[in-house]
Amino acid sequence: MKLILTADVDDLGGRGDVVDVADGYARNYLLPRGFAIKANAGALAQATAVRDARLEAERRAKEKAEIIAQQLAGTRVVLAARTGDEGQLYGSVSLADVVEGVKRFTGIELERRQVTIVVPIKAIGLHEIRVKVHEDVEFSLTLDVIPA
Repeated sequence: MKLILTADVDDLGGRGDVVDVADGYARNYLLPRGFAIKANAGALAQATAVRDARLEAERRAKEKAEIIAQQLAGTRVVLAARTGDEGQLYGSVSLADVVEGVKRFTGIELERRQVTIVVPIKAIGLHEIRVKVHEDVEFSLTLDVIPA
């Protein structure tokens, strides 16, 4: 059965894509949940417009992510944290601390879900942070934790 997806469906396609699926999958899952509509001449024209709009939005999002990556890649962000003896932190540096430090230091706002701390930061010094602002755009950021 030929269908036009009205929502992104994992392992099948994105919104506006025309797909050919088994009749049972269409009748029992996709159509009742509103994930797809039956393909006809009018719907196919509308699907093309929806797909083009989705692709344009994805292209703009990737461009924006690449601009952020160019501005932040290789940047060293300084973050002050309370420390005890021998440079150990009281607690650790959290994702919220990193996001706030990047915003304060560079003026660029990131979301917590975009930042990955591979190893918990529990001491002063230089630490590498991974930032993924788009599924295709990922870069490293150096975090310099100093005593407050």
